Amino acid sequence: MSLLSVVVPAYNEQDIIPKTASAISEILTAAQIDFEILFVNDGSRDATWEKIEQTAETNSRVRGICFSRNFGKESAILAGLSEAKGDCCVVIDCDLQQPPEVMVEMYRLWEQGYKVVNGIKSSRGKESPLHRLAAKAFYSVMSAIVKIDMTKASDYKLLDREVVDVLLQMPERNYFFRALSEWVGYRSASVEYDVAERKYGKSKWTTCALMKYAVTNIAAFSSLPLNFITVLGGLVFAVAVVFGLIALVQYFCGTAVEGFTTVILLLLLIGSIIMISLGIIGYYVSKIYEEIKQRPKFLISARTEKTDKSAKID
Repeated sequence: MSLLSVVVPAYNEQDIIPKTASAISEILTAAQIDFEILFVNDGSRDATWEKIEQTAETNSRVRGICFSRNFGKESAILAGLSEAKGDCCVVIDCDLQQPPEVMVEMYRLWEQGYKVVNGIKSSRGKESPLHRLAAKAFYSVMSAIVKIDMTKASDYKLLDREVVDVLLQMPERNYFFRALSEWVGYRSASVEYDVAERKYGKSKWTTCALMKYAVTNIAAFSSLPLNFITVLGGLVFAVAVVFGLIALVQYFCGTAVEGFTTVILLLLLIGSIIMISLGIIGYYVSKIYEEIKQRPKFLISARTEKTDKSAKID
C-alpha cells in the first residue's frame, strides 16, 4: 500500500497539536490509507515542540522536526517535504481550518493518476472586507504571472513524489510554494472546500505580515515591478513632452507664465518617481544578495526520532 505523508507546519500551536494529529489519524485510518504525520515546528515560542514530542510518543504515526528559529511557513513546508517518506504528500495547516476530510478525496484522485491535487477555497471564511480586497488583488497579480487562476488557491494540496522531488531541486531561497507547485505543470485536479472557523488560538498573519508576504512572493516569482518602472518612465517622458510643447507654444506666443510653480511640480513628480524606482530596484538587488549568499533555507535542531542530529538543506 502506498504511503501518504501529511506535512503540518506549526507556529505557536500548542493548544491544537494533539487534536490535529487525532483528527487526521481518525479520518485516514477510517479510509484505510497508510499514512504518516510530520509536524514542523517553525521556531515556536510556546510549548508547541513539547506537544509534538508528547503526541509522537503516543501516536506511532506522528513524527516531528524542530527548527533552530523561526524561518517562515514556506521553509517549514519545504523542510516537511524533504523529510517526508511517502509516495505522495499533503500539506495542511495545523489549525484545522482546512478540513482533513478533503485529504481522502485528494488521495483518491492521486490514485487515478493526478500528480497535483489542489485544495480550492469555495469560501474564504470570516475575513474583513479589506483583507478580502487585498487578497483578491494579490492573487489577481499572481494569476497573471503564473497564467493560472490563483484567486482561490491555498497551500492545502497533495503532491506526487515526482513533483516533490522536482520542487526540492529548485535552488531559489525565496520560495513561493503555492505558485511553484502550479508552475511545474504536472497533471492536476482540484477539490473544493469551505474554510472552517478557527477554534483554537489566533491567526499569526497580521496585516503587515501579509503585505510583506505579498511583496516578497511577487518579487520572487516575477520581474513585473521592474517592468512597471519602464512603463512609468515612458509615462513621465510623455508628460514631459506635453509640458515642453505647452511651454514652447506659450513662449513664442508671449503668454508664458512667470514663476517656478510648474518646474517645482515637475521636479517633485520626477524626484518621487526616481526614488520609487530606486526602491524597487534596490529590493530586487537585496533579494539577489540573499540568493548568492547561499545560506541554508532552514536549520533543524531536533527530531522526535532517536537520531537527534542537526541538519540543514541548501
